[in-house]
Amino acid sequence: MAGSEDTSDIAALAKGGRTNFLGFLLRLAASLPFLFIAGRLYGPEALGRFALAIIAVEFAAQIATIGQKRGIAQQLAHPECDAPGVVADAMLLSVMGSTVLAAVLFELPELMFPHHDFDMIERLLPLTVLPLALADIALAALAFRYDIAATVRARSIVQPWTLSIAALVLWFVMPVDGLIVAYVLSMAGAMITALVPLLRSYGLPRNWSPHPITLGKLALRNLPLAGADAVEWGTRRLDIAILGQFAPPSAVGVYYVAQQVASLPQKLKTSFEPILGPVIARNLAENNHAAIARQVSQAGFWIVAAQVGIALALGIPGEGVMGLVGPHFVGGTGALALLLFAEVVAATAVVSEAALIYVARMRNLSISLATIGLQALLTVTLMVAVRSAPGWNLPGGWHFDASRVGLFQAAGAALALALALGFASLMKSNLLARVLCQSVNNWRWALIYAAAPAVLVGWLATRFLPEWAELAFGIPAILGVYGTVIWRWGFGPEDRVLFKRRPF
Repeated sequence: MAGSEDTSDIAALAKGGRTNFLGFLLRLAASLPFLFIAGRLYGPEALGRFALAIIAVEFAAQIATIGQKRGIAQQLAHPECDAPGVVADAMLLSVMGSTVLAAVLFELPELMFPHHDFDMIERLLPLTVLPLALADIALAALAFRYDIAATVRARSIVQPWTLSIAALVLWFVMPVDGLIVAYVLSMAGAMITALVPLLRSYGLPRNWSPHPITLGKLALRNLPLAGADAVEWGTRRLDIAILGQFAPPSAVGVYYVAQQVASLPQKLKTSFEPILGPVIARNLAENNHAAIARQVSQAGFWIVAAQVGIALALGIPGEGVMGLVGPHFVGGTGALALLLFAEVVAATAVVSEAALIYVARMRNLSISLATIGLQALLTVTLMVAVRSAPGWNLPGGWHFDASRVGLFQAAGAALALALALGFASLMKSNLLARVLCQSVNNWRWALIYAAAPAVLVGWLATRFLPEWAELAFGIPAILGVYGTVIWRWGFGPEDRVLFKRRPF
């Protein structure tokens, strides 16, 4: 019976992953136009200011959810819970947190615009804290009922396409504030798209009233989750925040584009997060640690296998990929390659954390805090090292140019991120294995066997094809070769469940 339930859980993970992988493809199709529009029309400096501004807003939204994006699954898994009431409590708690944090950002706009160049329209950016937080809670609640399609609609269709279309239209009427206003519109659209199916699925709560003491206890119980969420999010934004203190906005804009391209495979990890949390919560309630270890390892391998292929396809012709956004962005190719590598090494930490937040919250949080501390230390060290490199000012050496130095610093920030995420993966996977007393491993040598011929094909494409052909034919060829080898020699019967449509 337990084996049957485990097979059903693997099928659930596969279905959720398939649905969100479709969302990844849709998000890819929508994200690239935005980067092209922002890079070509607004330019790297405006894009850099935009990147620094939304960091503060998105961080506030992460805090405002108070760990409920993942904690709500554990609450809803309780057999006697009032599901609409649980969702209502979570929403109210997020509204309270969002209101306070949005007010802080409005009163202290320097947190969003560290260079003190902002206008009244840009000061309204904190209004997006509330829709960001509410959409996250709504989508997490829907994921508990395996409604992953809602996440795809909100995050992969409405949000990115609204951002791209609005950025294009607004450039003609407000070329200075267009990116900020487009972002506000996209977040509002995503929230509405998430709340409508939430009401259909859960309905309005009956006989529910807010209880301040209950809400306070909920917030305290979720603090370790909130900390882990904030730190995990922060590791993907701290690099930009620190880079913005050392490099000009144009370099930040180039790095932001590289990060956005590299974050596309990162969405594959989030493809499994919404469904992995509820599956783990149910097995934890049954004390089935062996099943949790198998599910974490299975989802981890799927994610790593897909990320390696995408990293090769985007990284080998990296100059052409960055050049699509504009000629000023080609200098970020090194940062792009390092960021893609960082996403591969991060996968183990992410899937391990999906279980650790239930079985070892505080130890997981400690590792997360150590990770972001290590990242900050490495990033600042590399920023200073690049800027003080003796070659910049020696006769006959490098010509000191702030923009060029900024691009080297951007590569340093990417390297620091990769090293910190590698540390997190090693520590969290080992911790989970000890807690569960089970082996947790998502690495297989078939990844190397598949990557080797793909690298060869990619090198030949960049060596002998013009840039347009590298992208048009080289990327599909890299993916095709890698996919064929990994399917033939890397995937077993259980792995291929990911590609089989089956009811469960």
